[in-house]
Amino acid sequence: MTSLLFLALLSTPDMPADDFSMRVQQAKLSEAAKGGSEYQKKMWDAIGDRTTDALKSCIASLPKPNKAPFTLVADVQADGSLGRVEVRAPTDVATCLLSRFATWKLPVPPASPAPYPIEVDFSITP
Repeated sequence: MTSLLFLALLSTPDMPADDFSMRVQQAKLSEAAKGGSEYQKKMWDAIGDRTTDALKSCIASLPKPNKAPFTLVADVQADGSLGRVEVRAPTDVATCLLSRFATWKLPVPPASPAPYPIEVDFSITP
């Protein structure tokens, strides 16, 4: 993977300001729970290169990409499909990546909690 460090946050205007933060915390707790680190490895093995490629493509497609750090949160359904995919801060790069990421299928997550929360932090470095 390139020198991209993943950090992600998303929010929509109709959601309470603390809902996004709460979802990030839930995702961190799930990652720290039994089976969480194994799922993270499986997930990144499946989408790591694809995520890097999508991020590079988003940056290349924008006239003046805002490379500020952002966080992405999502709910992984039992079949690996994604729901409630959000980013914070909603920069042009974050919004572009969100539009691609939201259509992907991830590996089947652990059975609990359901849906399974994930968070990814993005920090773009040269």
